[in-house]
Amino acid sequence: MRISSKIFNSLLLGTAIVLVISCSAPLKVNTDYDKSVNFSNYKTFSVYNLKTTGSVSQLNAERITNAIRNEMTKKGFTETSNNADLMVNAVVVLKDKQTTTATTNYYGYGGMYRPYGYYGGMGMGAMGTTSVNTYEYKAGTFIIDVVDSKTQKMIWEGTGNKDFDSAPKNPDEAITNGVASIMAGFPPGMTKK
Repeated sequence: MRISSKIFNSLLLGTAIVLVISCSAPLKVNTDYDKSVNFSNYKTFSVYNLKTTGSVSQLNAERITNAIRNEMTKKGFTETSNNADLMVNAVVVLKDKQTTTATTNYYGYGGMYRPYGYYGGMGMGAMGTTSVNTYEYKAGTFIIDVVDSKTQKMIWEGTGNKDFDSAPKNPDEAITNGVASIMAGFPPGMTKK
């Protein structure tokens, strides 16, 4: 059975979303927003249809959408499909990374420094072996954008960054916790509506 490259890439990026917002390393979260906006004016929201983007699996798109809905509702916003005040979207950026380390183990009977002078050696230096290790991992960024529907301007952005090398055991919990961490600072300056 042969899988098309479009389906394979979709599955890979869908898995990447779960990986970016899960795993043992902490999620590094940053937020930014338009300081001229009065966030208390917004009451309703809608979530972009992530299933049609082609970059995430249907299961992960639903998990992300549900997690965003839950966070927005907890914060006092009401979801609507007609003329919502805010539109919320999620984006994943995934990059392959590699790091290399070198370790040298010295042995032999070459000269050595003593507090009272240099001793021994007579041209005989220490010998050693160097081992080089390469470690491959993924560096991921999970972004949640909030856009003012009327002006079509982004007014808030939350970003979660993480390096990872394995899939989570519980994707539902990983996505819920990741989205909650990223959206903890939304709306800015307010705890709950």
